[in-house]
Parts: sequence; C-alpha cells; structure tokens
Amino acid sequence: MKFSLVLAIVDNTLEDEAVDVAKAHGAGGVTLLKGVGIGLNEKKTFFGLTYERQESILLFLLEKKISLKVMKALKNRFDFDNTGKGIVMTLPVEHLAGIAMKQVELFEKELKEGGEI
Repeated sequence: MKFSLVLAIVDNTLEDEAVDVAKAHGAGGVTLLKGVGIGLNEKKTFFGLTYERQESILLFLLEKKISLKVMKALKNRFDFDNTGKGIVMTLPVEHLAGIAMKQVELFEKELKEGGEI
C-alpha cells in the first residue's frame, strides 16, 4: 500500500468545513496547525501594520488513491483554482512508521468498496 500526505491550507473560518469534506471522501484523522499568511499584495492597515490572514494547515496521511479523492473534493468544494481561498496538494510518502493497523484496515475497506482493489 502506498501513502500520500494531503496538505491543505485554508482560512481559519473554513477549517471545520474542510475537515468534514475530507472525512466524507475517506480521510480519517487530521493534524491541524495554525499559520499566518501574507499574500502577494500586502494590505496596509492602521499605522502601517500589514494584514496577516489567519490560516489552518491540515495534514492528512492517506492511502494514495484516497488522497487524490480527498484533494479533488477539497479543490472542487472551495474552488481553489479561482477564489484564492486556499491551496491543496499531495506529497508522496516514501517511508512510514507509527500508523495504526486499524487505520490501514479502514483504507483497505474503503478501496475495496470503491472497486480500487
């Protein structure tokens, strides 16, 4: 079984919805990190301070085929290509330790039900 990391960066206000979309498409757990984003065009605010957008970084470790489903679902739901509401990508995972066998079994079940195995 091959694994991928789905990395999604979304506005804090979209965090819960993004997790729900990912889970609906086969994701199990998620690791959430908080971040600050500054776009290409920095926005000046009061006293010359720069506006920094609060962002959530979502990390999903998934079986490769499931990761593509999750990535596409997030991309389509939030229209990342046109809205600037976030970004999503997959990264290959070469070596892995510490994943629970129960999670691997859930991935296998998901793949079997989807006709992938």
